[in-house]
Amino acid sequence: QVQLVESGGGLVQPGGSLRLSCAASRSIYSINAMGWYRQAPGKERELVAVMTSGDNTNYAESVKGRFTISRDNARNTVYLRMNSLKPEDTAVYYCNAVYLDRPYWGQGTQVTVSS
Repeated sequence: QVQLVESGGGLVQPGGSLRLSCAASRSIYSINAMGWYRQAPGKERELVAVMTSGDNTNYAESVKGRFTISRDNARNTVYLRMNSLKPEDTAVYYCNAVYLDRPYWGQGTQVTVSS
């Protein structure tokens, strides 16, 4: 099993930046893929960014050029750097891990972009 704990959400003005962190309970070397999803009120959960164990990355079109996913293997942590935030980025952001073909989710962290 994998436990995931997110942090770093909050309230930010449009154009601002935030960095989300996701700490995993096991070595992320052993995890097939880790990523970030988000869910806005009244909408379905959507993929934001994902990174495979081979360091391949994929981003939603809406965040390309603004968001960057990265990881620190020594800390078993994956990050999501979010720049040039827009009100439409407001959502609960969830960390996801795929381990032995099973998905695991964090509890979510709220990101609110508002002036």
